[in-house]
Order: sequence, then C-alpha cells, then structure tokens
Amino acid sequence: MRSHLLNGLTAEHYRRSVTEGVERVAAKLAATERPFTGVAVDELSPRVDAIDLDRPLGDTAAVLDELEDVYLKDAVYFHHPRYLAHLNCPVVIPAVLGEAVLSAVNSSLDTWDQSAGGTLIERKLIDWTTTRIGLGPAADGVFTSGGSQSNLQALLLAREEAKSEDLGKLRIFASEVGHFSVQKSAKLLGLGPDAVVTVPVDRDKRMQTLALARELERCQAEGLVPMAVVATAGTTDFGSIDPLPEIAELCDRHGTWMHVDAAYGCGLLASRKYRHRIDGIERADSVTVDYHKSFFQPVSSSALLVRDAATLRHATYHAEYLNPRRAVRERIPNQVDKSLQTTRRFDALKLWLTLRVMGVDGIGELFDEVCDLAVQGWHLLAADPRYDVVVEPSLSTLVFRFIPAAVTDPAEIDRANLHARKALFASGDAVVAGTKVGGRHYLKFTLLNPETTPSDIAAVLDLIAGHAEQYLGESLDRAS
Repeated sequence: MRSHLLNGLTAEHYRRSVTEGVERVAAKLAATERPFTGVAVDELSPRVDAIDLDRPLGDTAAVLDELEDVYLKDAVYFHHPRYLAHLNCPVVIPAVLGEAVLSAVNSSLDTWDQSAGGTLIERKLIDWTTTRIGLGPAADGVFTSGGSQSNLQALLLAREEAKSEDLGKLRIFASEVGHFSVQKSAKLLGLGPDAVVTVPVDRDKRMQTLALARELERCQAEGLVPMAVVATAGTTDFGSIDPLPEIAELCDRHGTWMHVDAAYGCGLLASRKYRHRIDGIERADSVTVDYHKSFFQPVSSSALLVRDAATLRHATYHAEYLNPRRAVRERIPNQVDKSLQTTRRFDALKLWLTLRVMGVDGIGELFDEVCDLAVQGWHLLAADPRYDVVVEPSLSTLVFRFIPAAVTDPAEIDRANLHARKALFASGDAVVAGTKVGGRHYLKFTLLNPETTPSDIAAVLDLIAGHAEQYLGESLDRAS
C-alpha cells in the first residue's frame, strides 16, 4: 500500500493518476451540453448505496469509471452558461492549477514550520486586499473557509471590543435582507435571542439609514449596547449594496463596530468600471470577502480583513506544542494566532496564481462582464409582459416572477413559479434559484458566468414561461 503514498518514489504514479483524472474531467467539460442531467435523488441514491467501500477496486481507471457513474455524469456544472442559480462561479484555470499544487504539497497554514513560503504568500495577499479596500497601514486579516466563518469571526471581534459584561445587552444591526449567518453567529457567540435587530430596506433593497439611526438611538436610550452594524455589499437575494458612507457616519457617531459583508460584492475591488459602488467600504472595521464568489476561484477561498490588526488577538490562543508565546517574541509568523481554524488549507495559492497569470484587471473585466449582462437581463425582463422584475441590479442578480395574463390568484401564481423552477431543474436545460419577496415566491438569476449571453437569458425565460403555463393549463383542467 506504500505505493499509494505521494513521495519521491511514487512521483510517476502521481503524474499518471492525476493526468487520468484531469483528462476525464476535461472530456466531460468539453462534452457537457446542459448544466444538469435532471437525475432525481431516488434514481441516483441506489447507485451510490450499492458501492461497498470495504472492497476497493484497486485500479485508477476502474475507480474513475465508477466516479463517472455516481458523480461526474450527474454533477451540476457551474461552468455551463445556463447555470443561473446560486452564487457559484465558473473557475479560472490558474486557480485550478493552484488547487492541484496545494493539494499535493498539502501545506497547513497554521504555523510557520508547516508552511513557510505559504505563510508569506497568504500574508502578501491579505496586505494586497486590505490595500485595495483602503483599510490603512494597521490592517490585517486571515483566509477563512467562507463568508459565514468570516462573519462569525468579525462579530466575535466586535463582541470583545464592545467590552460589555452583560452579553444580553449587546445588539447587532443588520439589513432585513442580510445574510442568515449574522443570526447564526449571534447564537454561536452566546448572545440573546433579541440580539440581532433587523433594519428595513428601501425599494432598491438597501438598508434604510434613517431606520438604522432610529434603532441605534433607541438601543442606547434603553441602556443597550450597539455592538455592531453589519452592512452588506451584495446581498445574496438581490445583489443590493447598502449605503456604506452613511452607515459609516452612524457607526462613528455611536461608537459601533462597522462590518461589511462583501462576500459577493468583493469582485468590485478588482473592477475599474464599477469600483465606486462600494465607496465607503474603506471605513469599515472589518470586511468579509469571498474570492470564490466574484474572483472566479474554486471553493474555498475567502478572507476576513480588519482595520486594526490588534483586534485579531481576540481569536488568539497559545498552545505550547504549536504556537507558544515565545514565538511572538521571536517574530515567528504563525497564522493560527489570527484564525478560528487550526489546520487550514493553503487556499491563498489559488488567488496568487490567478493574479500572477491574469492580473487583477483580468479578474475585474470578467466581473464587469457579468454586471453588464445583468443590466441587459433587467431590460429584457422589464420589457417582457410575462414577468415582474423586482429591482434594477447593483451587481449581477435578477429577481423576477412569472405573471400569467389570465390568472390573478397570487397563491396560484406562486405555485406556477415553484413548479417552473422544479420542472426546469428536472429537465436539466437550465438551473435557476428562488426566493421570497413580500411573502410571494420569486425566481432568481445569479449571473456569474461571462460566457452567458442575453440570448441564454431569453431562452431560459421562455423555458420558465412554458413550464409555468403548462402547469396552469393542467391546473385548470383539474379544476374543471
């Protein structure tokens, strides 16, 4: 079995095995005509359940054949131009190369003596990102597993900086369309059930600053502690960007930590065309970025950035076997001192290779393309009498609802939209997401693929309308 260990003696075996796998994936990508096959869980589950994991096949080719049957054949392919559902981006080739390198070398980014150059590369990328944000010379940060972990750590720092002995008095203010990880983080941090105060949004789904001001004043009048305001630069449902400069002013006035969840909107940091849309982000105390959303990186690649490096001490714990206190005095850079994780992948390498091959302008141009595409999609929807579109896009998301001409019952229209989404997914012709607006069911395009065209959007709208109309026709037949 030692022949399967990756080392100098098995380098050729490694090369052959990885090449076989890459060739399979490349062939699959080249032949994929739809984002999904439409396979149902009841069809796929028996194939997986039938595999006896205690009886290995022993041959790479045979295992890849099996993998094709239970995974590759029926995977949901984000690279396809008609995958329009969630915040999943197609990935750039330099980042995939980075994934292959980091997996093989298998550095762990918790301590210097496990990563060396990897530590320095990650720190360089953190400095690069904080500079693009404009956080200032004292800024720092750390790579994380994703936006939820970044938001959790940011709120941990905010909780500690609030210096309140009564956790029940702490309050977090977030948009009503902000990410659910804010509520989840509050629970994990031991805050009370009323800790998160949701602030209403305007017609463009941006946090209402007048409402935020009232809530902050009410909080302090009641003897509560305004621990943090979470502004969003790219909400999951609408791609809306909160008014960051105005929120920063309110946070300054009330001495409140300002966190910007830019997991989605961080792509604007690379944009030469739309960077101004996140002006004010430089005033944040902490920022979440997900490179695996709008920098076209494979999952996972995310980071938490902070204005003041000293605040990261709230996540520090010294273990004698790993990162003893003397390492700080000896100026040994142990990233575990900043992280909620201990063992941690060298995910920064993917972004490093992307920047070194493509450059930041290359990333920004790709993100600008999908933002431009969303505007074109919005015009298509606004001109189509079959659809109601919610807001003009700030990033690359469109939320809309099929409205049949002959049906007025909102509940029946809800069912038609739900059916259309499910039927489209089952067909495999396209994949779209869904959400609720005002208690009603809507559909959602999240456009992150520069290969998607207005013609693709128009074709998918026709497919949705066809499925919805078929459902409503069958519903009328059943009623009669």
